Amino acid sequence: MDTTAIDTPHPIPDPTGPDAPGSVARRLLDWYDRSRRRLPWRSDPGHRPDPYHIWLSEIMLQQTTVATVGPYFQRFLEKWPTVDALASAPLDDVLHAWAGLGYYARARNLHKCARTVSVVYGGMFPETEEDLLTLPGIGRYTAAAVAAIAFGRRAVVVDGNVERVMARLFSVMQPLPDSKPALTDLADRCTPADRAGDYAQAVMDIGATVCTPKRPKCTICPIVDLCAGRDMAETLPARKPKSVKPTRRGIAFWIVRPDGAVLFRRRPESGLLGGMMEPPSSEWVTDGEPDPNPPVAVTERIPLTGKVRHTFTHFHLELDVHHCGADAGAAAPDSARWVMPDRFGDLALPTVMKKIVRHALSGAIKGS
Repeated sequence: MDTTAIDTPHPIPDPTGPDAPGSVARRLLDWYDRSRRRLPWRSDPGHRPDPYHIWLSEIMLQQTTVATVGPYFQRFLEKWPTVDALASAPLDDVLHAWAGLGYYARARNLHKCARTVSVVYGGMFPETEEDLLTLPGIGRYTAAAVAAIAFGRRAVVVDGNVERVMARLFSVMQPLPDSKPALTDLADRCTPADRAGDYAQAVMDIGATVCTPKRPKCTICPIVDLCAGRDMAETLPARKPKSVKPTRRGIAFWIVRPDGAVLFRRRPESGLLGGMMEPPSSEWVTDGEPDPNPPVAVTERIPLTGKVRHTFTHFHLELDVHHCGADAGAAAPDSARWVMPDRFGDLALPTVMKKIVRHALSGAIKGS
């Protein structure tokens, strides 16, 4: 390891021989055997994990908390108890069940992956990182996690919790994301040949419950005496200053026929919120004014008071909502359809679109 990144009075732990008594890995495994979290996708000690459960949970947990994922995981298993059942489900049903978890490309890839496993692999997940990486939606982290946790393969599993533990344990001062290669190398050096899956979950559990981002509980940490960064733990890992998120603006059109049906359209498969349903809107622009023209001819247009606001990973969004009327015989454009209010619940609507629906149904008219 590059010692120029170290500035600490404490010795740097030696992860050499991770299977040896007293090593970082052995201590964390001993702690895990006593203190492991009970999670819906985890098997009990002595029982082989279900690869479908591990894969499903890992896809759901990307950019999402354990507390949020738990109910979604249970509902998915109730609807689709096996990967073959998920593969046979209509994509719209999967997107609808996913609504609220965000990052909807994950749901589309989840469905594609399930179909690949069902058709190409006969419903059995491949066991190696290399083969798992060929599946839709599976990247380096997920491939390593499934290989290690589901199949007991030695694989280096590195998520945000692992990066934080490694940065503190070895006092890595280089800020993220530049330090990712070094942190992955350190995680590799600490990963044992035996019980690699349990070890990966042990480090993630330590990061989630003890070596937390704020106010780490160093006094109860099983490796605190080995931790080179324990006196500055809350400042690690260092991060580069965040850039300011831009704000995009647009107009959402709530277009209603005389019979009460509302126009919804499907977003393009690729890109943000791909394949999800939405009330039609203008392009979302950073500069200038959004296009005020709805996608069909309207008989009236009334702006509603207030705005719909939502924050994505890379930008903030502000939408005005215009309540519009349409003729009884108005045809729906391509990728759009008229939906009666009692069928809104069947639509795969992401969170921002649900906000538009609520605003349109309850919003007051400007100037009224």
